[in-house]
Amino acid sequence: MVEPGHTYLDEIVGRSQRRLDEARARVPLGKLQQEAEQRSDHRNFVSALSGIALRIIAELKRASPSRGLLRRDYRRHKLARAYESAGASALSVLTEEHFFLGSLDDLRRVREAVSLPVLRKDFVLDAYQVFESVVAGADALLLIAAILPDKELRKLIELCDQLGIAALVEVHTEEELDRALSAGARIIGVNNRNLKTMEVDLETSFRLRKKIPSSCLAISESGIKTGDELFRLAQAGYNAALVGERLLGAEDPGKELSELLTGARELVRPRG
Repeated sequence: MVEPGHTYLDEIVGRSQRRLDEARARVPLGKLQQEAEQRSDHRNFVSALSGIALRIIAELKRASPSRGLLRRDYRRHKLARAYESAGASALSVLTEEHFFLGSLDDLRRVREAVSLPVLRKDFVLDAYQVFESVVAGADALLLIAAILPDKELRKLIELCDQLGIAALVEVHTEEELDRALSAGARIIGVNNRNLKTMEVDLETSFRLRKKIPSSCLAISESGIKTGDELFRLAQAGYNAALVGERLLGAEDPGKELSELLTGARELVRPRG
C-alpha cells in the first residue's frame, strides 16, 4: 500500500534504505569488500548483448507492484534453464524483498543453474550494495538514475568497473539520460515504465533511442509483449530488450520466449 502523497518509487526506496541499514548491521562492509575483491568468475554481460541481432534479457521475479503475485510456482532453477534453452542471452533477477518478493538467494540460485550472465535488479543506493551484488554472483547491476544523485551515480559506475561487473544505468526521461551519460554510463536501459505511476509507454524507448550514443549499449525495458515490438526495437537500433511479465504470466515461460523470438526471427539492427 502506497501512503498518501507518496509514489511507488518513494515507498520502494524507503524500504530499500531500511533493508540496506539492516544488511550493514549483519555483515560488515570490510568483509564484503574482501570477498568481492577475491571473486574471479565473472561472465561478460556486454559481450552477451553485443552483435547485430537483438538480444533478450529474460527476467525472473515472483511479483511486481503493478501486477502483484506473478507466479505461485516460482521455481528459479527451472525458469532460468528454460529461458537459457529458449534463447535468452542474459537473465535479470529481482532481489527487492517487499514489493517484488525477491532475495539475493534468488540471484545465487539462478546463476548456479545457467551459464548466462546475470543482472541483479534492485534499488541500489550505496556502494555497500555493489559489493553485496558481486559477492552474491551478479555479473551486472542495475543503477536507477531517478534515485541516485549525480556524484553517487558516477561513483557507483566506477566501482562496478573496478570490481569487474557491468553497470546498467536505467533512465526514463531525457534529463535522466543526460545525467547518466555525464556520469559515465556505457550501458543505457530505457525503462518504458514510469516508476512513480507504474504506467507503461513503449514509445519512451523510441523517443530516447535517438539520444543514446552509438558507443553505448542500448536496452529497452518493460511492457514488451510481441514479436512485432521486438522487431521495431531492433529496427530502432536497440541492442537488447528486457522481457519479464510477458513471460512470467505464461503457463510455460520458456515456450513463451521461444515463440516470441520465432515471431520476430528477423531481428537484425541496421548497420552503421
